[in-house]
Amino acid sequence: MNANDERVSERVIGCAFEVSNRLGAGFFENVYENALAVEFDVQRIDYDKQKRLTVTYRGKTVGAYVADLVIEDCLIVEIKALKSLTSVHEAQLMNYLRATGLPAGLLLNFGRPRVQVKRLVNSHDDHSPV
Repeated sequence: MNANDERVSERVIGCAFEVSNRLGAGFFENVYENALAVEFDVQRIDYDKQKRLTVTYRGKTVGAYVADLVIEDCLIVEIKALKSLTSVHEAQLMNYLRATGLPAGLLLNFGRPRVQVKRLVNSHDDHSPV
């Protein structure tokens, strides 16, 4: 993860805390996703909502998934509104990172009184899709 990716990550985390402080807990995931999009617009952060990403294997497309948010083509953001995050959620995001080659991702859980943030870094050596 380079310095720019870190800055993007920190800005997104700041937006997540702003949304959490203003809305609190108790809404569905799509409410937080939409609120984050509004905050990103205010902060002038480039993003794609519900972005379809392909999974490749040996240069061939073998599947696809839809990311909640992709920020500046370097950060996947997965939004949850749960009592707590589990290792399953972390594994899911890590698989997305490895499959797409993106350098980092954030799990944002708005299901608690204060947003829970987990930052994951793609440990795949060359950050290219598998």
